[in-house]
Amino acid sequence: MFVFAKKADLAHHLAQIGNTKKTVGLVPTMGALHQGHLSLLSKSCSENDITVISIFVNPTQFNNQEDLEKYPRTMERDIEKVRSVSENILIFSPTVEDIYEGNTQSVAFNYDGLEFQMEGAHRPGHFDGVGTIVKKLFEIVKPTNAYFGEKDFQQLQIVRKLVKKHKIPVNIIGCPIHREASGLAMSSRNERLSEEAKEEASLIYKVLLDAKQKFSTKSAKEVTDFVTQTFAKHPAFTLEYFEIADETTLLTCKRKSVGKKYRGFIAVFINNIRLIDNIALN
Repeated sequence: MFVFAKKADLAHHLAQIGNTKKTVGLVPTMGALHQGHLSLLSKSCSENDITVISIFVNPTQFNNQEDLEKYPRTMERDIEKVRSVSENILIFSPTVEDIYEGNTQSVAFNYDGLEFQMEGAHRPGHFDGVGTIVKKLFEIVKPTNAYFGEKDFQQLQIVRKLVKKHKIPVNIIGCPIHREASGLAMSSRNERLSEEAKEEASLIYKVLLDAKQKFSTKSAKEVTDFVTQTFAKHPAFTLEYFEIADETTLLTCKRKSVGKKYRGFIAVFINNIRLIDNIALN
């Protein structure tokens, strides 16, 4: 199994194995891999000649220094999990210096307003950091296809916009959310939850399912009020936001329109650990 710490070495290896004539799949991650990541890897392996996974905790997308420092880093275990999918996957685990070359700064991006909703409103500069690292990875790997989980649905739409605006020749493939048996969306941050907190956090998906059911007969405001009131009754949680938004524009739904697809987006803290999730409502 090949593990590359330098972008030049990865690029050289890809050139040697003739990536210009083969399809390349890229799965960008920040490590602490779980079954959701492995499902992306499996899909990439089944659809491409070569699969690359990047494992890199990207500092420019964190607006909270403590969150960056506490983000789980489990490299040895991650390598074993990648190996369980295939020995032939290429692992790219660069240093910050190798990626940013002494200038650890984001580039400013214009995503036509997608960046100002939800995560963008609560995490200033986050999507500039995401765009910066994703664009760098695309330039290094030159993938045919890139795979992103729908748990970060806003990020998925941002990446699609990035590719379109910068005319990057890669297919962006969104993949369904993987969940624990309890319904909790799989996330690297779940590593920081106690077993008790994990059990409590299953409430997030239960509330989203209730919101989906209510959305068929109630207004967006009524559904939003229901979610807000539900979390207010559970002191273990701090609800940061619940938004019902148009899937394409990510604009908050004020009044339902026929023919539009809506999704419920949520961010909630439990034990000072921030979890996000979403669900298609119609």
